[in-house]
Amino acid sequence: MSQTKKQTQTIVLGAIMTALVVILQWLGSATTFFGPFSTAVALIPIVLGAALCGKWIGAWLGFVFGVVVILSGGAALFLAFDIPGTIVTVLLKGTLCGLAAGLTYQLLKKVNKYLAVFSAALVCPLVNTGVFLLGCYVFFMDSADQIAAALELSVSGMALFWALAMGNFVLEIVTNVVLAPVILRILNIKK
Repeated sequence: MSQTKKQTQTIVLGAIMTALVVILQWLGSATTFFGPFSTAVALIPIVLGAALCGKWIGAWLGFVFGVVVILSGGAALFLAFDIPGTIVTVLLKGTLCGLAAGLTYQLLKKVNKYLAVFSAALVCPLVNTGVFLLGCYVFFMDSADQIAAALELSVSGMALFWALAMGNFVLEIVTNVVLAPVILRILNIKK
C-alpha cells in the first residue's frame, strides 16, 4: 500500500472515530451513574482509533472527548469553581488517555495483539481517572468541601472526588474489558 493511501486511510478512519467519540460521549453525558460525572463511553472508540491509526489520532480523539465533555455540560459543576482548571483538567485527561492507549497498543502489538488491545483498554480509563484526580488535587483542593456541599453531601470534598471517580472508573474498566474483544474483531476485519 502506498504512503499516500495509508495516510488517506488514517485520516478517514480518524474522522469516523472522531464522529463516534462525539456521538457516544454526547449520549454518555446523559448517563450520570455516579454523581456529577458523566460516563466516559467514548473511551472505546478512543482505544479503537488509537489501535487503528496510532497514538497521535488517539490523542486527538481524547482531546475531542474532552471538548465534548465541556460542551455537553459534563464539567458544569467544576466550571462553577475554576474555569481554567476545569478546562485544563478535562482536555488534558482526555488527550493523555488517548495518547497512552495508542502508546500501549503500539508497544505491545508486536508481542501479542490480544495483550495489546486489553492493555490499551485498561490504560485508557486508568489515565483518564488518574489525571482527573490529579487535576482535582491541583485545581479544586481549596474548593473540594464547597463542591461536596453544593451536592448536599456530608463527606469531605476529596473523599467525594475519590468515591465518585472510582465508581466511574470501575464502570469504564468493565465496559472497556467487555468490549475489547469487539475491538479485536474490528482490527482483524481491517487486516
